Amino acid sequence: MRLAIVCSLTFFLEAGEIKRKLEEKGHSVSLPYSVERLLKGELKIEKINKMKQDGSFNKYVRSNDLIRRNWIRMKNDDAILVINLEKKGIKGYVGGNTFLEMGLAFVNHMKIFLWDPIPNMEYSDEIHSMDPVVINGNIDQVM
Repeated sequence: MRLAIVCSLTFFLEAGEIKRKLEEKGHSVSLPYSVERLLKGELKIEKINKMKQDGSFNKYVRSNDLIRRNWIRMKNDDAILVINLEKKGIKGYVGGNTFLEMGLAFVNHMKIFLWDPIPNMEYSDEIHSMDPVVINGNIDQVM
């Protein structure tokens, strides 16, 4: 299966490890541009966090056309895997950009897998409406 991993940049290390495990199972897996850069050491998570704190992260997103870039990366895949670990005290956290990518996948009839259960957030109803398959960290359920 062709899979696109989507996640908060905070989970970049986990995304790299999950990609490796999925590829060992025979899947073709892509990662977001910034996750790739973080894993290669071309970008530091501290810099991302600083940009988010000082309000310049949106400039980084726009200058690298990241929303379109990630959609172009995802659009020929069969499914997405949302890595939704705990963040900000929320189990199964799904941030704004990840939610947007889930919506793009849904309207394009892609299967949506969630690593952990649907979080209790203000847009939980919308996530439920996309009928994601919750795999509870079991990559053997990605099929």
